[in-house]
Amino acid sequence: MSAIEREVFAPRPFVVRPRILFADDHRIVAEGIGRLLERDFEIIATFEDGDTLLDAARCANVDAIVSDMMMPGRTGLAVLKQLRAEGSSVRFIFLTMHSEPALVAAAMRAGANGYVLKDAAGHELANAMREVLAGGSYVTPSVAAQCLDHSARQVRELSAKQREVLQLIAVGFRPKQIAARLGLSVRTVEAHKYAIMQILFVHSTLGLVKRAKELGLLFD
Repeated sequence: MSAIEREVFAPRPFVVRPRILFADDHRIVAEGIGRLLERDFEIIATFEDGDTLLDAARCANVDAIVSDMMMPGRTGLAVLKQLRAEGSSVRFIFLTMHSEPALVAAAMRAGANGYVLKDAAGHELANAMREVLAGGSYVTPSVAAQCLDHSARQVRELSAKQREVLQLIAVGFRPKQIAARLGLSVRTVEAHKYAIMQILFVHSTLGLVKRAKELGLLFD
């Protein structure tokens, strides 16, 4: 047997593909996406509404969920919120036509790990899923840029006191420490922090500091 034949017929290691639940109320879209992903991922079930997706997600052993944002019954966003409320940490990626910054921000605050536009689907979706399954997050670049631009316009809404709070958060101060330093109540500090996070479309302290750096809001 030649070297080429040995290479062709050599046994291959068994590779377990990540298991995926997929939901989209447009059957043609679902079938097309399924064909794109089937080589690298195992789509164990496809659903056309949020209610059946939620039921399956509660009992299926899967690595990730890919869902449209808007569907009959529960929306994809409602499914995500319910799963997170029940303590599920399954990786969740939205595949949608909606690029509005407010909707993207709502998805990420609710605990989404990825946000991909349908017109950017294909290799980008597969890459996004790999990034998310590796523990990262992914947002279609054009959407991310749009959200950053929107956030930049929103920055002028930050009051002088909120900017002070933001600066102290960035250097590692806790709400109680910030309250003592600025002569505020802890509740007021937390209210400022929440308002800033809403304006900058983030859902964690780490995300808040990262976004503030991107927008040039922090002093050196």
